[in-house]
Amino acid sequence: MAKTKILFITHEMSPFLEISKISEITRQLPQAMQEKGFEIRILMPRFGNINERRNRLHEVIRLSGMNIVVDNNDNPLIIKVASLPAARMQVYFLDNEEYFQRKKVFRDESGKFFDDNNERSLFFGKGVLETVKKLGWSPDVVHCHGWFSAMVPLYLKKVYHEDPTFKDAKVFYSLYKEDFGADTLSAKYSEMPTQEDVHAEDTAVYGSGSYVDLYKGALTYTDVAVINDSDINTDVLQFIEEQKIRVFTPNGDDDYESFSTLYEEFAPEEVEA
Repeated sequence: MAKTKILFITHEMSPFLEISKISEITRQLPQAMQEKGFEIRILMPRFGNINERRNRLHEVIRLSGMNIVVDNNDNPLIIKVASLPAARMQVYFLDNEEYFQRKKVFRDESGKFFDDNNERSLFFGKGVLETVKKLGWSPDVVHCHGWFSAMVPLYLKKVYHEDPTFKDAKVFYSLYKEDFGADTLSAKYSEMPTQEDVHAEDTAVYGSGSYVDLYKGALTYTDVAVINDSDINTDVLQFIEEQKIRVFTPNGDDDYESFSTLYEEFAPEEVEA
């Protein structure tokens, strides 16, 4: 049987950006799966505090040059890549001067949540899927990590569901304890995609743009919810139960055998010659 092709989407990954445990999971899990023979791709934002020279990022000209529409505005997308020689892995970075070339990630110097985090998240989500299309590579599983990728499951199920690149892809969404308190992406987060991509009723589940609402929205369009923390918000867990969403709980962050078995369920069928 052919091995599953896995697309990992994350806002952080060690050693490039380390904010939470997500960075280590998204560093180790893809490598472990690659060593087991899975074909992987990893995409993340090129935030301004990622040192391009030290990490040897360089632009991929053939992938750059697209424009991503967010809130009726065209935003140029630049794609960069870096290699992890010890792991024989490449990581693709999405860059944009307005959204990502600032020294702080999600909050300014005073600790204030950036007002445009909603636009930045949508730009990243759409940019990832358009980049993968341009790569000409069709994943069997799209595994999202972190709230910054919360709109990706909806895009896959409602916008790209008939696209040959993604039409058979299953969506995994990893849950973490990453509550950002009283801050939200605002209700505008669920309104902006309806301007050109989807219907308002499809995005309504993202509600106020709170941490809990983002997770509920993403989970609505998710095939497998992965529990990566022991103390996930109880409202989120109740939502999973009510919606009868399949849950996978690994026995620790390094339970790679269980992950491998799960991914193998979604391997493509081999076509006889």
